[in-house]
Formats: sequence, C-alpha cells, structure tokens
Amino acid sequence: QVYLVESGGGLVQPGGSLRLSCAASGPVYRIELMGWYRQGPGKQRELVATATEGGITNYADSVRGRFTISRDIFKNTVELQMNSLKPDDTAVYYCSANGLQIRGSGLADDYWGRGTQVTVSP
Repeated sequence: QVYLVESGGGLVQPGGSLRLSCAASGPVYRIELMGWYRQGPGKQRELVATATEGGITNYADSVRGRFTISRDIFKNTVELQMNSLKPDDTAVYYCSANGLQIRGSGLADDYWGRGTQVTVSP
C-alpha cells in the first residue's frame, strides 16, 4: 500500500521560513505530478505548487516568488521551501501525488497526505 507522509510544518513568525517535505512510501513505480495544496481556516483547498516528472513547475500567484517546489523522482519525494511567510499562508498543507503507478500494476491513481499544519503568527 502507498502512503504520502508529510513533515516540516509548525509555527513561524511573519517573514520567516519553513520547509515542508513529503515522501511516497510503498511500491511506487512512477508519479506523474507531485505537489502541495493548502486549506486555510474557513477556506476551500487550493493549489500551492506542483512539479511534473520533467521538472515543470506551477505556482499559485499568491506564493510565486516566495515558495519553491522541488522533487526527486528517484526517491519519490517533494519539498516546498516557503520564505517570506505571511499570516495568510496559515493553513493545513497537503501533499498530493497524481498519476501514481504502483510497481507491477498498469493502473494509476491519485493520493493525498494527511496534511501538516503551518501557522504564521507573531
């Protein structure tokens, strides 16, 4: 069975930095797209950043220039470096894996992590 495990959340002051990490564990063959989404208090889940197998990245306008996504396709990991954090960045951050193929299977599916809390507050 495949799991996505996130780490790195926490409490940080405005202007500070945090680094989130996510690892896909289990018999993973390949993952087309990995990324991060977030859901703030009273808000809908929204895209933060994604990265394809080929290294093409996509960012929400609200984080472009402050956040950087990176992934290791061999280790099946994805990280999110968050700089210049603002109170509006407070949310639960979820790791996503789209088009994940399990080794020995011809099927692909989408997976989500359980989420990690990021709180930006003085």
